[in-house]
Amino acid sequence: MRPILRLLTAAPMLGALACATPRAAVPPSAPLAVRTDLAEAEAAVAVLDAQAAGRGIPDDLWARLTATAGYRRLGERERGMGRPFTDSAFRAFLTSDTLRARHAALRDAVQRWRTVDVRAAAARAAAYLPAGTPLRATLYPVIKPRDNSFVWDLDGDPAFFVYVDPAEPPARLENVVAHELHHVGYAAACRDAPPATATGPDSLRAARRATARLWAGAFGEGLAMLAAAGGPDAHPQAASEDSVRVRWDRDVANAPADMAKLAAFFTDVLEGRLDAPGAARERAAAFYGEQGPWYTVGYVMARTIETTHGRARLLRELCDPGALLATYDAAAARAGLPRWPAAVLAGLAAGPGGG
Repeated sequence: MRPILRLLTAAPMLGALACATPRAAVPPSAPLAVRTDLAEAEAAVAVLDAQAAGRGIPDDLWARLTATAGYRRLGERERGMGRPFTDSAFRAFLTSDTLRARHAALRDAVQRWRTVDVRAAAARAAAYLPAGTPLRATLYPVIKPRDNSFVWDLDGDPAFFVYVDPAEPPARLENVVAHELHHVGYAAACRDAPPATATGPDSLRAARRATARLWAGAFGEGLAMLAAAGGPDAHPQAASEDSVRVRWDRDVANAPADMAKLAAFFTDVLEGRLDAPGAARERAAAFYGEQGPWYTVGYVMARTIETTHGRARLLRELCDPGALLATYDAAAARAGLPRWPAAVLAGLAAGPGGG
């Protein structure tokens, strides 16, 4: 099972996940504007077709590939993340023995993307977003060296890239699209928390609280798991292979221990033990994994809130990670579930009283 989304590699998403309040300007019934752009994947398959036919790959096929929006934006994203991305390196990737061996499977996988019901996936995502949240994005299924999927440019021209994986059946692809679209909608529904403005001794505390709230927004991974599943009564990995479902169940059962690790992380942020540049990010990265605690603990919290208080309550607090944790904690107290330390809840609370 490959990672669905690594927010660590999509820095613009983190600001969106640390939201404070829903946008007031979102119309009551916003239009759905999600389209699929297969041009990069189709052009890559055309290169593989020419190679398999034993003829040289003409320059116009390479030009067709590099002119696609998917290829261009993928390059922008990779370079924006500080990674090398060159036409020559991509050409070497496409003409490698590895890709040659996967030619037929990749061609079939690209064709399967034409059967994915994007509107159904969007409906799943929209059901877990405030009413009227616009879902505007371009989906790029792409053939590329890295097997990750991610959102990009959420504040400009929202996009999400999904790695073309021949092993993924249509039902799983729809789940992936719903997950990614929930992230897109989450960013559209919420605006960034205002920067800390306290001065003097309180300024450092406010900055630490802002960092903790920023990372608490990564529980959006769990919210997206719930949305993509279609509700609390559906298994989040119903469309996945047995080994993935077994791993998910095992990791969810380990949520109490993972919650304790996350509580220690938030405590260290709030108490200044992760003030060094990049320290909080490096520590938080360990909680992603394939589908690590940001996913599983986030899912447990979101599901508990919905089954205890209803979906409306969950959506009302969607954009405030501190309120989300506090609401879960109140439900957990009644249900005998693991709870957050009081200091963590106070530190993540919005407003000058937090921390």
